Amino acid sequence: MAQSITSPVFVVRDNIDTDQIIPAQYLTLVPTKLDEYEKLGSFALIGLPDDQYPAKFITEGTAKTPYKIVIAGRNFGCGSSREHAPIAMGAAGCEAVVAESYARIFFRNCIATGELYPCEAGERLCDVVKTGDMATLDLEAATLTVGERTWSLKPLGEVIPVVDAGGVFNYARQTGMLPAQT
Repeated sequence: MAQSITSPVFVVRDNIDTDQIIPAQYLTLVPTKLDEYEKLGSFALIGLPDDQYPAKFITEGTAKTPYKIVIAGRNFGCGSSREHAPIAMGAAGCEAVVAESYARIFFRNCIATGELYPCEAGERLCDVVKTGDMATLDLEAATLTVGERTWSLKPLGEVIPVVDAGGVFNYARQTGMLPAQT
């Protein structure tokens, strides 16, 4: 139930596709198996071009990122429809993406899996914020603060309790829409 997240940010540009988030060769990993879920995290954002992203989201030899917040440009999560993309980022320890816009299926997969809060910025933050900047994302107030600047985000509303519950099926069980698992 994260109401606010404070972390250094990892900044990416436009059109970051699901192949860059988790390349196809890692899709054989099964997220419902704990060891494979953790391994997925070690490959999150590994497909980003080295020449454009010299800082790494995951330090080599680790499975966790120091960046709980990713700042992105337009069309984040475009490309193939793969639930593995938000799952890999969540497995790495990322909790939220603040993007100018999303590919619709990626946005939905963030919520359905309960892995990431997909926040939308009304401004182009990837041109202002730099990788490593410390930020606080307030989910209830729908704001992102970096240093002395605070930006308003599109409110997540009813998305928050679904992600908090761990995804759409867990939320449905918790609210009585589905019977509890036995």
